Amino acid sequence: MAISDWPAEERPREKLLLRGPDALSDAELLAIFLRTGVTGKSAVDLARELLMHFGGLRPLLQADQQAFCAARGLGMAKYAQLRAVLEMGRRHLATTLQRGEAITSPTATRAFLAARLRDYPFEVFACLFLDNRHRVLAFEELFRGTIDGASVHPREVVRRVLHHNAAAVILAHNHPSGVAEPSRADEAITRRLQEALGLVDVRVLDHVIVADETLSFAESGLI
Repeated sequence: MAISDWPAEERPREKLLLRGPDALSDAELLAIFLRTGVTGKSAVDLARELLMHFGGLRPLLQADQQAFCAARGLGMAKYAQLRAVLEMGRRHLATTLQRGEAITSPTATRAFLAARLRDYPFEVFACLFLDNRHRVLAFEELFRGTIDGASVHPREVVRRVLHHNAAAVILAHNHPSGVAEPSRADEAITRRLQEALGLVDVRVLDHVIVADETLSFAESGLI
């Protein structure tokens, strides 16, 4: 049965307009993006098939061009459309933390950091530099590779803090494994940076780990 023959309240687009996007399943959201199905399959059926093929929504969104375009019902046009949608989402989140604006929402901060760091297949360590009123000065990715005491250099973090004349920082890095639980190395480098930055009167407000979910050291009592 075609989606157009479904009851109005069950059609993904109408359901979204009536109840909001949170009410939709991954397959229903993907079906709205796909717009049409293929012979013998509705857009929702195709969406379910694609989610099973890729192993979920996130792997589908992260698929490279070759893997994405090879899947049934997709192609170059859909790939370009998807990349544009994802980039618009990132830029929308970035506007919540524009330079010169004060951070007032931990949720928006975590969403911004997740959008910037979640999709890397390797670990990236970054800093959000703030003034004494917690207004955003800059965001920088500082180190790449395994995040441990050998790869994150407090001297370089201090140098960038002084460059931006920051009064506070929020540290962040990703876990490509998808598990947000902090390691001993994560806790150790946080302490080292707190000590180093304390010498120049700069506060570490939080350390956010980005994975399938985000973890805040401040909210977890680790800072």
